[in-house]
Order: sequence, then structure tokens, then C-alpha cells
Amino acid sequence: MATGDPDVFPSQDVKQSTKALVKGMASPKKAKITFDVMKMLDPHQLKPDSMETERIMNALDETAAKLEMSSLIPHVIDSLDRFADTLGPEITKNLLELQKLSMEMECLLASSGEETTTRTEEQQNRLCFLEQRLKCSVRNVLRLFLANPSLPQALKPKAEVGDSPAEVFVRAFGVFRNLMLERLLTSPVEEEGKTQFVEDISLQIKKHTEAITALQAKLAAAIQTREDERKRRLEMEIWNWVQKYDTDMAEKQAEYEEVDAAYAEEKAQLSLLTEKHALLLQEYTQIEEERRMLREKEEEALKELITKNRAAARIQALWKGYLVRCLYKPKKKKGKGRKGKK
Repeated sequence: MATGDPDVFPSQDVKQSTKALVKGMASPKKAKITFDVMKMLDPHQLKPDSMETERIMNALDETAAKLEMSSLIPHVIDSLDRFADTLGPEITKNLLELQKLSMEMECLLASSGEETTTRTEEQQNRLCFLEQRLKCSVRNVLRLFLANPSLPQALKPKAEVGDSPAEVFVRAFGVFRNLMLERLLTSPVEEEGKTQFVEDISLQIKKHTEAITALQAKLAAAIQTREDERKRRLEMEIWNWVQKYDTDMAEKQAEYEEVDAAYAEEKAQLSLLTEKHALLLQEYTQIEEERRMLREKEEEALKELITKNRAAARIQALWKGYLVRCLYKPKKKKGKGRKGKK
């Protein structure tokens, strides 16, 4: 397992922020132990100082490497065809055997829940036997992986492990390894200094928390006061607008009533004029009818007069002709008599 895993050890930003916090909080009296305390807090700066500590750390590192390899085995088995060239025939053979044993174990566990209790002892013996074979197979695979240290690093990017429970356990074991290293390399004096340092930081954090709480309370009060003032101004402004609206509406109502009264009066006058107009129109129509009838009578009388005049003129002409003929007729008779006598 890589010792520089960012999920296991503190990041550089965390270390820098911790140092800045210590620099701002530590008093001159405690400034001398700041570096030593920070050294204890940072696992990267801890180095084994005894053979026993080194042996313990080697055992932990070997266990972490085995755990990391164990976490890769299920993912490699699922894609064994893809990794066959990288693994080689021997490892592939052992992985196939491990896969076979795992499947037998799963089938046996699945069938044990369905069968009756009379065969529980037999199934338990088979489970124990398969468990021993499975452990031996896993040890063989791990032994082959350890013989080739570069193999896990080559498989891990391709296996797409993700945040599986095995990976979570591997990271947790890395954290445990760092805690054990820190514990082994911390002397009683350093432990006391570390404890005092943590207490000082806790006290400073408590004071700062109290100050922040007080400031937050003041800020909340100021915000509440500002909101109350803003609310009061808003209410006053709304009240002024309501008063202005009422005044404007009263003026508009008075103007509307005045216009409505004028409209009603004009409407009454219009109704009266309409009635008079209808009456006058009726009288006018009657007068026009009488005039028409009078004109017709006058035209008929004129026609009759013209006819009478023409008849009288004709009668007069006939009468005058008759009179003339009557006057001339006796003279002609007298003239004829005189000629005979001669």
C-alpha cells in the first residue's frame, strides 16, 4: 500500500492551516515546543528509533499490502480474461481455483438455508473443509502477488475498485497504522506536550467559539433591528400610500358623482327632446301629407281649369265660326235673287 495515499494521511493544506493556527495561538512560552508538537502530529516526519518499532511497522506495512492485494482479488477474478496476460499462467490458475472454491462456498451457503436441520452437521463439516481450502487458496494467491510487488500497482488502475467495503477497510487500516506509528514514537514528555498543546488549542477554540457566538448574537440583533426598522418604514410607507389612495379615490368618486349627475340631467333633457322631436316629426309628417294632398288637389284643379279653358276656347272658336257663317249666309242668298231678276 502506498504510504502517500491522500485518503489516509493528512493533506498539505491541512498541515499548513494547522501550523498557521498554532502560530496565531501559541504564546512565547510555548513557542519552543511548537515544532516538536507539529512533528508529532505529522506522521510523515516520524522515523523509527528502535528495532522493535521498525519490526512492528514492517508487520503493519506488510499487512496493509496484503489487505490491498486481497481487495483486488474479487475485481481481478471478475475480469480474469482481461488480466490473464498480465498475471501469467500460474497466478491465473490459482485465481481460477479460488473462484471455483468461492462459488462452491456460495452454493453450499445458499443450500444450507433451504435444507432441513437433520443435515446441519454434515453441511458444517463441508463448510469447514471448504473454508480451509479457501484460506489456503487465498494465501497461495497472496504469496504469488508478494513475489511480484509491481503487479498490484499495475492491476489497481485497471481493476476499477472504487469505494468498495474492502477499500474502506484498507484506508481505515492505514489510519490505524499511522496512529500506531505515532503512538510508538511518542515519548512521555512529548505526549504531555502534545496533550498540553491540544488542551491549549481546545481552550483557544472554546474562547473563539464564545466570541463568535457573541458576535453572531450581536449580528442577529443588529439584523433584527434593521429588519424591524425596515419593516416600520415599509409599514409607514404603505400607510401613506393607502391614505393617498383613499384621498384620490374620494376625489375621483366626487368627480364621478358630479359627472354622473350631469349625465343624468342631460339624459333627461335628451329624453324630453326626443319626445318633442317625435311629436314634431309626427306633426311635420301630417303637415307634409296635407301639403301633398293640397298640391295634388291644386294640380287636379289646374288640370281641370286648363281642360276647361281649352274646351271654352274651342267652344268659342266654334261659336265664332258659326256666327261668321251665319252672317255670311244671308248675303249670298240675296245676291243670287238679284241676278235672276235682271
